[in-house]
Amino acid sequence: MTSFAVITPSYARDFELCRDLNRSMLEWTPPEVDHHLIVPTRDLKLFDRLRGPRTRIRSVDEMLPRRIWSVPKTNAWLNLRHPYPPIRGWVAQQLVKLRAAADLGADVLVLADSDVVFVRPVTLETFRSDGSVRFYRSENAVDARLPRHVIWHEVASRLLGLPPPRPPPLPDYISAFNAWDRKIVLGLRDRIEEVTGRPWLDAIAAELHVSEFILYGVFVDRVLEEAAEVSAADSMLCHSYWEATPLAPASAAGFVDALGPEDVAVMISAKSRTPLDVRRGALSGLRRAVPG
Repeated sequence: MTSFAVITPSYARDFELCRDLNRSMLEWTPPEVDHHLIVPTRDLKLFDRLRGPRTRIRSVDEMLPRRIWSVPKTNAWLNLRHPYPPIRGWVAQQLVKLRAAADLGADVLVLADSDVVFVRPVTLETFRSDGSVRFYRSENAVDARLPRHVIWHEVASRLLGLPPPRPPPLPDYISAFNAWDRKIVLGLRDRIEEVTGRPWLDAIAAELHVSEFILYGVFVDRVLEEAAEVSAADSMLCHSYWEATPLAPASAAGFVDALGPEDVAVMISAKSRTPLDVRRGALSGLRRAVPG
């Protein structure tokens, strides 16, 4: 039987956002779907409030091998086999996503950031088309205005043993709400080990600049090509606000009112610093307007 699970790395600063995500996930997904929250060890006590029959809480340290130690009072880890460079929190978060996606055993992994909320019913079929897993690709979305994305493409190409990417524009694969096929994740990890001659985790941890979503996307498009059982789409069904400017009540309400007919989730970026009461007020209005 095909199954899916939801994975969210989070931390104390985003606890209230993650609480809203968790509540919405429990409401809008089938009863057999679990939500796996992966948080720093120091935040376990806080997130334990969310633990329940369908909400699993795990620590980042638990997800990483013993040779990788967290550095006290920092958001960094050390790989004792290769202590330099230190593993930044951003990279560690990607490692635990890849580890969880392979280890949980679900066929489809839905990766939802803390600032996402589900707003409509979601089933496995939401992320499948003709038996294939939905694959997010935004063609030609990466250009000179996104230099870090270009670097992530270059790193992914090197880790996967591919020639350097073509000059921009390049496809973007990054979304706050995404879906992975577990079989593809396993193949990606095997490919990195074959190319680098190192455990996949060590190879990725040694990178200063890397994106798990671009790794997955480049692997699908440039290694698997037509062999991948994916259904490419330029939308992950999540109405997203990426700006750094906080939304006021009126603009937040206007934003959520623009929810697309196929969207099942909403993301208002935590980096926008939109007040929690404004987010919740706008989303409650959406809930009244859009019945399940």
